[in-house]
Amino acid sequence: MNIITLSCILLLVMLFLKVPVYISVLAASAIYFVGNPATNPAIFAQQVLAGAQGLALLAIPFFVMAGVFMNYTGVTRRVMDCCAALTARMPGGLAQVNILLSTLMGGLSGSSLADAAMEAKMLVPAMEAHGYSKAFSSVITAASGMVVPLIPPGTGLIIYACINNISVGQLFVAGIGPGLFLTVCLMIFTHFLSKKRGYSAIRTTKLSVGEKWAAIRPAVLPLLLPIIIIGGVRIGVFTASEAGTVAIVYALMLGVIYREMSVVDFAKGCKETVTTTSSIMLIVAAASCFSWILTREQIPQTFASWMTEAFSNKYVFLFVVNIFLIIVGMFVEGNASMIVLSPLLHPVALAFGVDPIHFAMVYIFNCTIGAFTPPMGTLMFVTCGITKCPTKDFMKESIPFYILFFIDILILTYFPPLSTFLVDLVY
Repeated sequence: MNIITLSCILLLVMLFLKVPVYISVLAASAIYFVGNPATNPAIFAQQVLAGAQGLALLAIPFFVMAGVFMNYTGVTRRVMDCCAALTARMPGGLAQVNILLSTLMGGLSGSSLADAAMEAKMLVPAMEAHGYSKAFSSVITAASGMVVPLIPPGTGLIIYACINNISVGQLFVAGIGPGLFLTVCLMIFTHFLSKKRGYSAIRTTKLSVGEKWAAIRPAVLPLLLPIIIIGGVRIGVFTASEAGTVAIVYALMLGVIYREMSVVDFAKGCKETVTTTSSIMLIVAAASCFSWILTREQIPQTFASWMTEAFSNKYVFLFVVNIFLIIVGMFVEGNASMIVLSPLLHPVALAFGVDPIHFAMVYIFNCTIGAFTPPMGTLMFVTCGITKCPTKDFMKESIPFYILFFIDILILTYFPPLSTFLVDLVY
């Protein structure tokens, strides 16, 4: 057994044992350098440090801070009131609010776990009070959280772009199509499921124009942020990384306008930003070192050559990749699988002639499905931990949603314009 094989086995074993991702990756990398006399151990430290110094990675702490500050400025409540007005007469009204709120807040927070935790606290108790079962309320909260990584500025988009040398701005634009597609599918599916189960609308009478505008108006300023970010990046006013600083300034401006953010809240927001960013950057730094090892050993090139010989065309390849990633996602956290597998699969996709932007969206969508799927689904555990929903009830309630997501991923996989149309249009 050669040293690279030993490193990969160690990495997988530690991930399955739920050892923190950055420790698992660093340990596997360290084993390679220690056991390989041809390498200088100093390169280990150099690659780890270099991995955290990429200019594009500045977008991560900036957008994390902007999302945290949004939670302290009253934005979430205002956006929720807007969603309630827009979905007031739909069957399963509060479930529809849950889905739409995740979509709109995804453009502000960028974190699926933060979104799921927030909605589990704010909406699930209200849903139960209106007659929704705990299991259904928990499942719809976790399912709606799957939209967030696809909507810019999701941190998964930034990490994937940095690992595979793709434009962050183009991935931001590409995520809009799949994100809205998943939102519409979830809302239509929830509509029919709610009618079948008798989950009523929030209200039966029609809202007046004045009532609708009164609910929508306070959310207008927060919802302009994604437009400002994408528009500014596209016309060249600022880069994707600099867009994060714009988002922070905008969030602070909203805090001043709404007068709901105190100095204490600002300090708490800074602390949350540091802890969240640290955990992400440790993973990225470790991944950079491991990617260097894979490249040095020519693993991606060998893997790409084998895959192109094993499968006859790109359509078979994409189907196999979907099945493979869904299975991996059942056991390995999304960012961990992205760090280990995307540097291997990305070159293979290019060899088959698959558009790199399209493949990125397929990959990230698969990661979101994994976050929803037992036994290791992070969205499932975060939501159930807050709502106190038994995991077995969650899994039973999730079965129809798994079927929906499998259909969604097939459509996204075999209809590339869903990912690439806006990118081609804007760029």
